[in-house]
Amino acid sequence: MTFNSIKTLQNVVAIAAVTTMTAATNPAMAGTPIRVGISQPAYSFVPLDVAMKSGVCKKYDLDIEKIVFSGSAQLHQAISANSVDIGLGAGPELGFLAKGAPEMAIAAFADAPEDLALVVLKDGPIKSIDDLKSKRVSMSTRGSLTEWAARMLSLKQGWGNEGMTMVPLGSFSAQTAALKTKQIDGMVVEAGTAGLLEEEGSGTTLVRFGNIVPNFHIHMAFATKVILEKQPDTVKKFMSCWTDGLAYMATHKAESVKIGSDTLNISANLSGKLYDLLMPHYNMTGKFDAKAVDVIAQSMVDMGTFPTKPDLTKYYTEEFLPKK
Repeated sequence: MTFNSIKTLQNVVAIAAVTTMTAATNPAMAGTPIRVGISQPAYSFVPLDVAMKSGVCKKYDLDIEKIVFSGSAQLHQAISANSVDIGLGAGPELGFLAKGAPEMAIAAFADAPEDLALVVLKDGPIKSIDDLKSKRVSMSTRGSLTEWAARMLSLKQGWGNEGMTMVPLGSFSAQTAALKTKQIDGMVVEAGTAGLLEEEGSGTTLVRFGNIVPNFHIHMAFATKVILEKQPDTVKKFMSCWTDGLAYMATHKAESVKIGSDTLNISANLSGKLYDLLMPHYNMTGKFDAKAVDVIAQSMVDMGTFPTKPDLTKYYTEEFLPKK
């Protein structure tokens, strides 16, 4: 997830290939249309699928179209082009807004980054965090959240900002191939990928970043300024729908695990493990925490995105959260 300047949608040819899920596959949901993009297929965004498939949002009369992108850059390019109304992505993507993206963050829906993990080969030479010093660790791209997480680990270990050699390899599949062929010694990925490697017996999770950066907002919801200005009630209904989906998820584990398994095409066993891992870290209120936002601002300095900490308070609002 990088903080490059926003480009037009015309530069993102892959957007035409994104997958969608609409009321056509959920006949119980029909009404006011709203387009919701997610930055990538990940368990952290399963509450949207739970909300859509469980029927808890029927009372809000929304026709939700889910659009899956291949990364945060594509998601925010689509938001900038007004091709989606709501975007579900990562907290550090506030950097896009600070660079001029025409959107606002409207909810912080997950806190400590439990869905980030550093994975190594199960039978490889890396057995402890100390073994990672000066080793090659992959991340998605330069300036990404995964690179920042790895550098935070390096700093915490007392190795400085360059304690590990960071290797940008793009997709999770490319990183996995590099790990298995020993071109890298570890990789920072989302929890689902880590779980798949553990399930197949090739990898093991060495670090979960929830302990490394406990005060954080790993995921946020973003909205275009167009829909905020023209359809504020629709945004409020969506946020109520999302909150109800989270509440349903918290009390209906079996149903939510099945939806997660079906949505991501993973085993029920892995879906259950991810549910247990991530459920406690969802932010049920959606409210922003000043300390967590300050950590995100500092991360932008750490990654060289900004020379000094930007004032991120003007890029988020709690106006559209349910009043409970």
